[in-house]
Amino acid sequence: MTTLPDGRRIPPLTADEPTMLASWLDIHRATLALKCAGLDDEQALRTSVEPSSLSLFGLVQHLAEVERNWFQRVFARRDVAPLYGDRSGFVLDRSKTFAEVLAVWEREVAVARELCAGRSLDDTGRLGAEEAAVMGGEDVVSLRWILVHLIEEYARHNGHADLLRERIDGVTGS
Repeated sequence: MTTLPDGRRIPPLTADEPTMLASWLDIHRATLALKCAGLDDEQALRTSVEPSSLSLFGLVQHLAEVERNWFQRVFARRDVAPLYGDRSGFVLDRSKTFAEVLAVWEREVAVARELCAGRSLDDTGRLGAEEAAVMGGEDVVSLRWILVHLIEEYARHNGHADLLRERIDGVTGS
């Protein structure tokens, strides 16, 4: 597999659907890690522009919660507690350092990979009542849908992460 100069693996140009989806999700995860590399707590807590309170610290917490929700709660149907007090993850846990928050996110990613290993894209999970109501009452969701949704979620938030990182120290790029 080909890598970018920063070490991220480029998704294959031709592959089966599970490999393609997993590869695209992995490059987005690696992009978030790259945007967070080398930052201290103070930098990670810096916000973008008023009135937004969005920071890389909060964004990483949110994406850890997203990973936990979609792969553990929905897909694996596990009854796991929120990591950060609510399921959004945006309420900052100031008892942790940014390094600890990154480690929690990395653990959630590792669990997600384990839960998906060897599974069919047609395997399903179940949405909770609130999520199902948003989806028009439908409560069954395929792994394919979850992976596509996570790719979209990371792509959107990596745009935020790029702007936050540029505000912190001027670093830009993919």
